[in-house]
This record gives sequence, C-alpha cells and structure tokens, in this order.
Amino acid sequence: MRTVGESDPGESRGRVVMLVDNGVDKDSRVQKAATSIAAAGWEVHLLGCVRGRRRQTWRLGGARVLLVPRQEILSRPRARVWRSTLRRPLAYPHTEVAAYRRRLVQSRRADIAATRLAPGFDGPVWKAWLWARRISAKTQQSWVALRAHQTDSLTRARTDANSPVERLTLAFWRKLLGDRAWRVLDRGLWDWDTAYRATVDELEPDIIHANDFRMLGVGARAVRRARARGREVKLVWDAHEFLPGIRPWHDGARWHPAVCAYEREYAGAADAVVTVSAALADMLVEHHGLRHKPAVVLNAPLIGEDPAASGFIPDLRELCGVDAGTPIAVYSGGASEPRGLTIMIETLPRLAGLHVALVVPVPGGSEAKRLLQRADELGVRDRVHILPYVPFDQVVPFLAAADFGAIPIHHWPNHEIALITKFFEYSHARLPIVVSDVKAMSEMVRGTGQGEVFRAEDEDDYVRAAEAVLSDPERYRAVYDARPDLLRAWTWEAQAEILDGVYTELLPTAARPSPRAA
Repeated sequence: MRTVGESDPGESRGRVVMLVDNGVDKDSRVQKAATSIAAAGWEVHLLGCVRGRRRQTWRLGGARVLLVPRQEILSRPRARVWRSTLRRPLAYPHTEVAAYRRRLVQSRRADIAATRLAPGFDGPVWKAWLWARRISAKTQQSWVALRAHQTDSLTRARTDANSPVERLTLAFWRKLLGDRAWRVLDRGLWDWDTAYRATVDELEPDIIHANDFRMLGVGARAVRRARARGREVKLVWDAHEFLPGIRPWHDGARWHPAVCAYEREYAGAADAVVTVSAALADMLVEHHGLRHKPAVVLNAPLIGEDPAASGFIPDLRELCGVDAGTPIAVYSGGASEPRGLTIMIETLPRLAGLHVALVVPVPGGSEAKRLLQRADELGVRDRVHILPYVPFDQVVPFLAAADFGAIPIHHWPNHEIALITKFFEYSHARLPIVVSDVKAMSEMVRGTGQGEVFRAEDEDDYVRAAEAVLSDPERYRAVYDARPDLLRAWTWEAQAEILDGVYTELLPTAARPSPRAA
C-alpha cells in the first residue's frame, strides 16, 4: 500500500525514489536529476541522510527531499582488544586511551616538581615522600611510554596495506568470501542500509535510482524485498566514478578493497546503468560484465531557466572585495588534496595582482584552513578568498564574474576519464579554462582552444598557462561564440531527456503521450 498523503500514482508517470549518500544540498547532480524528472511528470522522492535522530524534509522544485537519520554504529569498530592482544600485546585498546595515559603521567610529574618548590617541604620525611613519588611517577611514565609506542605501532600497522598481517587478512577473507568479503572488511556499509531501508520500503517505488556505490547496495536490497512481496521494481544505478581508480577516502588497508567488492556484488542487480562519460561507460562494462553499455548523462549545468528566479545571486567580486579590473582565478568544487588547490596558492607571489576565489562546500574545513595558513606564510592572504556554494541553478552566473576557471586536478585513474561538473560550469560561464593534463579534459581544451593545459603539479607550467589566458582572455572566450553546438550539448536539459528515456524504457507504460495523442 502506498504511503498515505502522497500523490496518487495515477496522476504521475510512476514513483521514483532517488537515493544519495549525503545531505543533498551540496550535490548538484542529484538536485538537477530530481527536479528535471519531477518536471517530466514523475513523482520523485529524493532520499539523503543527516546526522542526528530527526528527519528533515523540504520541496525541491516538484520533488520531495527527505533526509533520514544515519548513525555510525558498525562503521566505528570498537577496541578490537582480541586482535590487539595478538598483534601488539602491550598496546592500549584505543589511541585515545594512550593519549589520556600520556597526559596523566606528564601531569603527575609536573605536580611533583611543583610540590618540591613549595615552602615547608624541606624536612627529611617530606623529602623521602617526594623521592618515592618521583620514582613511582618515573616508572609509570616509562611503562606508559612503552605501551603508547606499541599503540602507535599497531595504528600504523592497521593502516599499512603492505603489512604482513593486513595482506594475510585481506587475502584470507577474499579467498573465503569473494565479493561478500566487505561484510568483514567494512561492516559500516550495513549502516547505510539500516538508515534507508524502512523509508524506501514504505514509499513503494516503481523505480529506485541509486547514486554511486553505497546506494547501489541499498537499492539492490530494497528491490529484492519488494519483489519478494510481489511488487515489480526497477533499479537504476548512477555510477559517478570508477571506484577501483579513486584515491581511497579513508585511512586503512581495508576500506578500498571492501567497497570495490561491495560494488561488484551488486552491479549485476541494476536493470539500467547511467554514468558520466563514455570512457567510464566502457570501463564499467569491462569491469562488471554489464549486459548493456550504460547511458551517458553528463554533469552539465541547468541553463534554460532564469537563475534569478531562485533568489538573489551573490556577486563574486563583491564577496572578494575587488573591483572589475582585478583579475580573479576561480575554483569551484571539493577541496581535498588530490584536487590540486595548493598550486593556486603557491604560485600567487609570481602572478602579480591575481586573486584566487575558492568556492568550496565547507569553507571552514581543514583543507581550506590549511590553504589559508599557507597563503599567510607566503604573504598573499589578502588575495585568497574562501567562499561557500551557491544554489546549483545560480552557479554559472556566479562564476561568470571571474577571469578564468582553474581545474588543477592531480593524476589519478578516475580523474582521467570524464569532463567534470566544473568544466561544464566554467564553459557556460564563458571562462577561459586552465586545466592540468588529465586525459579527457586536456584533450577537450586542446581541441576547442577554450583554455590552456599545464603539467599537473608543475608550478612553472601553471604560471605559464595562467599568464597566457590573462594576457588575452577574449581569444579563449571567442571559442564559445564560434562553437555554440558545444554549449547546447553541455546542458542539463539535454541530459534530462536521456535520463527520462532510461526510465521510460524500464517502464514502457509510463511513456509520455505524443503531442498528437494528447
């Protein structure tokens, strides 16, 4: 039975539940997908997650957003005393215990030293008492130092993929369980299923759209439960990246093998697959043995509607406190180390007058703070501006105030295969693009002439590329006027038609009537 209070399925082409492993508000791809599919006549429920115990819900265009509480229970392994006893018998059960013990013995020794200097502690009895305390504290400190060293050694061993114990453990579970080995290597993946399961079942969707690998397993399990109850549900897997080629997001030797096994187990359960580039589509077919090549839905920006309709658009230059004549290099996206933002700060002393605007999801995050600290050390702090995201349908006009867009991304297998979201956003903002020599984007820029390519992590070459686009920006901007076909293809409106076609193929009864029939 459908959820009380929701739309009558007869009024829509079908009910779609989109699953995403974040809070939705900073994920432009899922926001665009939800709004465009809802506009095409589907009843859309976009499920994300939130920390805490209370649900959150709001409307996003014609789609309903629902954030379900997710608690990290299994993803936080407890003390693991048994394995610690085997590998490092003297190690504390947790690094926090080691830190506490270290601080405690240091404080005790400092207290004894202060007591020795206090008036009235000069008699033989007091001296003997203090001497005994000093010997006891020193012995205790030596013991704690030994155990803390064992704890540090155990921590390093657990995060070292080449340690003998980790290699043996990984090989054992892979041999024993195959792709099911993630159940031992990263039990935290179950936390996602626990958070979403009841809500997905309650909504009784016709199509489940699972974004990325975590939601693939959640969606596949939901489909199995629905079919066991006699309901036919289709699963669409939206693969955002090539998981075996990413830089691991977490320390430890087990996370990456675990999530790759998780993806392999459930990849075959998808009734249809969509992804972000043709190269990635080919890789997914080869890696997972997919029956059909995935449809390509680019991470292109939404262009057709008036951006001002969604509210006031912030002024990039005003936020940076600069006038129209001051050059600005903008970067929009995540701020992790592989994104290469350090090069934009390190080269500022050599690019006179240039300001850098970093539009990042967490302006107060650790990476943003690190970049600002480095800018301080170089004496260019006044030319670096950390800015928050704007709504997805305002990104293009917001970025257009800059002089060029930077994509200084490092070489990783997953970075080589697609034109990423910011590439399309910079293009529609008609910005010259300065991009590192990762394969797909550098080939496109060289082919179109819309920017300059530099060798990744090469500061001298980055300076050359930046100076080139700043010296003659109109030369690069002219490409967008000369090649309107590029921008027409690089719109979300065009991609939404592809996604709608995937849904319609899965549910032929949901096809929109032709204009004549209507």
